[in-house]
Amino acid sequence: MPRFKHLVFELATTEDAPALAVLHTEVSEHLTAQYGRGPWSNKCSPKGVLYGMRTSRAFVAREGSAIVATLHLATKKPWAIDTSYFKPCKKPLYLLAMAVTPARQRQGIGRWCLEEARRVAKAWPADAIRLDAYNSVAGAGGFYATCGFTEVARASYRNTPLIYYEFQPL
Repeated sequence: MPRFKHLVFELATTEDAPALAVLHTEVSEHLTAQYGRGPWSNKCSPKGVLYGMRTSRAFVAREGSAIVATLHLATKKPWAIDTSYFKPCKKPLYLLAMAVTPARQRQGIGRWCLEEARRVAKAWPADAIRLDAYNSVAGAGGFYATCGFTEVARASYRNTPLIYYEFQPL
């Protein structure tokens, strides 16, 4: 997308962990301020980010030296996803921990990151991207739907209502 030629989408490094923890905490605090306390109201630590980097590939969108967005792609199914709702495929990837810094939300950066994630997934190779979103006013379900993801189910995990989405085929 020419509009974001100033952004770079790349693998995160362990040195990015403190900045990613700050980004996730800012997003959490922003959602809590807008919608009240919920499962999104968690602080993030560099240690938690590093754990996520061991179990998935973390990507960042950089604007100069600043990280403005992030997401993880994992081959292992996250605990809250029930695969029985999804179309069968051989090599799904799971999109996790997507976040755009609040000051840059609603500018198309999240959509651009999903396009980059599709490009990465195709080269992985994977044949689908799956994810879950909170089924609440603070959830990003509508965003994923407008970005071409298909809703496949609504479920609840540990009393947290979720919507499952997939993008298939790549």
